[in-house]
Amino acid sequence: MKAASLAIAVLSAFCFGFSGPMGKFLGGAGLTPLEAAWIRMAGAGLIMVTVLALVKPGALRIPRGRVPFVAAYALIAIAAVQGLFFVAITRLPVGVMLLMEYTAPVLVVLWVRFVRRVRLPRAAYLGALVAILGLAIVVQIWDGMRLDPIGLLLGVLASACCAGYFLMSDSFGEDIDTLGLIGWGMLGAAVVYLPIARPWDIPWAALTGTATVGDRTLPAIAAAGCLILVATVAAYVTGVTAVRRLSAAVGSTVASIEVVAGSLIAWVLLGERLGTWQIIGGVILLAGALVAQTATARPAHAGPAGAAHPEPSCTAGRSAAAAQVLERSADQA
Repeated sequence: MKAASLAIAVLSAFCFGFSGPMGKFLGGAGLTPLEAAWIRMAGAGLIMVTVLALVKPGALRIPRGRVPFVAAYALIAIAAVQGLFFVAITRLPVGVMLLMEYTAPVLVVLWVRFVRRVRLPRAAYLGALVAILGLAIVVQIWDGMRLDPIGLLLGVLASACCAGYFLMSDSFGEDIDTLGLIGWGMLGAAVVYLPIARPWDIPWAALTGTATVGDRTLPAIAAAGCLILVATVAAYVTGVTAVRRLSAAVGSTVASIEVVAGSLIAWVLLGERLGTWQIIGGVILLAGALVAQTATARPAHAGPAGAAHPEPSCTAGRSAAAAQVLERSADQA
């Protein structure tokens, strides 16, 4: 069960890893980042809601009292993470912004410890910090650093919203279907984007041509399809499923593998080769994720003061095995 859950989390990270390369191809086709993001959210939302309406209409039913939660999920866990990232990279190097966004595992662990008051094994903290160290090496934070105050503020907010994604994905109950939440969340995010993405001005004809990045060319519609189906629908469905089966703390830490996955995918699709530091950082990142997963997935036993305590189940109806998993944490989006 634990191995399968971890595999789902890694699969989610690799699906998300297609975001950057496919976004680059759409940029090569003539779309702006915000236009590509709107197509991503709207396309994924429409596909999920349509399919669910045909095969599983009950998944789309949201209790009236849970509408605010779904709206918050769309705004914070999806729209805010995407929007803040795109705005922040106009003021900060992409590598620095990625590092800031993926400090979310640390925020999750801190949230679980000091807000939810769940005592985690020390290895959980160590694993999160080692993963962040590995990530810093992957993006080579020391290269081209610019400490723009507004950019840093936006980066912190993006990290908080990213952590929120993990925490919210972990905390909703059985009265909301996972697929329905993601589908409505995507559509809600697309609505939030309307005034700034201005889809009526998107050069839709560009999707009928080709997209070229360097010496690599793809049909633009294929890049858009991969961005929607793989990097969004598959990524979010497997991501939320992994968080529900593991924990927010573990899920957010393993999700940082996305940076390594994105680099590998860019290597294959765009010819962007990994450097020595990226390979070293990737190994360190994976080691940190493994340490955090092992520590957090191991059932904690009550003991003397200062010992870790087992997490109380926060969702009715979860299996006994899931109830033993330590409290999930953080904000992400």
